[in-house]
Amino acid sequence: MGLVAPSEHPARWWHTIEDGRRIQCDLCPRECKVKDGQRAFCFVRKNEGGQMVLTSYGRSTGFCVDPIEKKPLNHFLPGTSVLSFGTAGCNLGCRFCQNWSISKARKVEALADEATPEEIAREAVASRCASVAFTYNDPVIFAEYAIDTAHACHELGVKAVAVTAGYIQPKAREEFYAVLDAANVDLKAFTQQFYKKLCFADLAPVLDTLIYLKEETSVWFEVTTLLIPGQNDSEEEIAQLCEWFVEHLGDEVPLHFTAFHPDFKMTEIGRTPATTLTRARNRALSVGIKHVYTGNVHDEAGQSTYCAGCGGLLIQRDWYQLGTYNIKGGACTHCGRVVAGHFLDEPGNWGRKRRPLFIR
Repeated sequence: MGLVAPSEHPARWWHTIEDGRRIQCDLCPRECKVKDGQRAFCFVRKNEGGQMVLTSYGRSTGFCVDPIEKKPLNHFLPGTSVLSFGTAGCNLGCRFCQNWSISKARKVEALADEATPEEIAREAVASRCASVAFTYNDPVIFAEYAIDTAHACHELGVKAVAVTAGYIQPKAREEFYAVLDAANVDLKAFTQQFYKKLCFADLAPVLDTLIYLKEETSVWFEVTTLLIPGQNDSEEEIAQLCEWFVEHLGDEVPLHFTAFHPDFKMTEIGRTPATTLTRARNRALSVGIKHVYTGNVHDEAGQSTYCAGCGGLLIQRDWYQLGTYNIKGGACTHCGRVVAGHFLDEPGNWGRKRRPLFIR
């Protein structure tokens, strides 16, 4: 399949509204209704002559080889490298976006790189990446491109990974996650007020996605919550999040608490103290969640993996650099307990490197 011009790729998950003058996007809960020539909230989906098109298919803001732990995924092929890329736009409007220069891009010039799904898969093999990640901006909005790329990767033995906010409608969700091997889902907060005020979205669809992943799929997934001082880091909210988490997702799904830094439209709030992350991690552990991590701070204890049975050190992490590794056959070498996730007998050795790629 050759590269399709960005404005010509037909989109899926939409229908014509009864008035005949608009079409409705059925991809995410926003259900944007757009007239001819108008774009949806995400910017990359457009009504062109009464048809919905995806304007970012085959285009990217850049390709890079990263450690898989950066997604973050700590229980999916640790130490291996992942070919990461994103496009532009987003279906959330987070005022604290840490990738705003990409997710809020409104010019096609931001999509400077080009690659077909097959080219991406071949480059992943050539770069010795175990997986390809759809990341930087939310892959839900370029689902057609992501799905085609996942199929191309699977044909060459490469895994497909998504980093997403999980804001997607049920029908599209089923097709999107059907091609994924792993995902990290951002649970932005645990109140509707936060989602409405700071993300211009709703909490319930995200919780539905998490439950769907747990109950209806075999996708390996981990969850990340960015803790923002004074916004979603209260003792009460963290407790509610953790209790819901263990009740609905079980105790083996990894949970990551990461530190906020001032960015985009929330530069007046300071960085998250490391003590806040430690407090949240301890609370999650206390309600029974087995694997809880801290991120965006230097915290070797909070970023290493421990056996849920004997408590022994399984994977030592210093940022994205792995040290001690005590997993064989997917189990703890100390006590033999199976470790939740997907593990190799020997970890990858990519380390903390970041290498930009130019596929075309």
